[in-house]
Amino acid sequence: MALSLAIITYNEEENIVRLLDAVADTADEIIILDSFSTDKTKEICTQKYPQVRFFEKKFNGYGEQKNHALALCSHEWVLFLDADEVPNEDLKKNIQKIVSSDQPEYNIYKAKFNNHLGIHLIRFGGWGNVCRERLFKKEYAKYSDDKVHESLITNQKAGLMKGKIDHYTYKSIHHHVSKINKYSDMMAEKMFEKGKKINRFKIIVSPMFEFTKVFFFKLGFLDGFPGFYVAKTMSYYTFLKYIKLREKIRLQELQHNTAK
Repeated sequence: MALSLAIITYNEEENIVRLLDAVADTADEIIILDSFSTDKTKEICTQKYPQVRFFEKKFNGYGEQKNHALALCSHEWVLFLDADEVPNEDLKKNIQKIVSSDQPEYNIYKAKFNNHLGIHLIRFGGWGNVCRERLFKKEYAKYSDDKVHESLITNQKAGLMKGKIDHYTYKSIHHHVSKINKYSDMMAEKMFEKGKKINRFKIIVSPMFEFTKVFFFKLGFLDGFPGFYVAKTMSYYTFLKYIKLREKIRLQELQHNTAK
């Protein structure tokens, strides 16, 4: 069996080299679907790595983009990674063992994550036990069409691989806050399209509850100040997605009233 690695990218010049160097000896082809990066992502991918097949497509949401990348994969087995993720050696060996097996136990496999926040490894606050589907046979899975927080859709039971993925979440606080702003935009749009309603009480209370849940209930305080940062920024993300949803709803109401 051969393995396709699929990655969607946008301005990932600072991450993509680390990932491609790590998986160059693991994947038989590397499908990169880019959203017209304005940095050197395309140049790096197409000039240094012979396994790379580079494509470009306008970004309309994570689910749609990932499904398009899946359709471009030539092989039965697909390893889907984000540009800021790197499988460690144990995981790479396990992937090769599964893909080369005549009768693998599962058709879908999950991987555990080491989530890094700058130079800190986050072990608590809900970040230390993250486990996601990353390796699967293409015929048994596809992604939901959600703009953000997409999920893998399958009716197959998933196995757990040995080894872990190192996830490097951001390169600076500015970068992290920019990502929070982007994801909250997309989440608000997703909720708006689904007709979700919001009230002032939830906008006020939900961020406080999110901080309490992450920092206290999920033991984020054991990570020290980085744990406080995680709880605070997750609270901020919760506030932003709801206040942006309220803004969209109020704008729609205003337009409706104006049209009368």
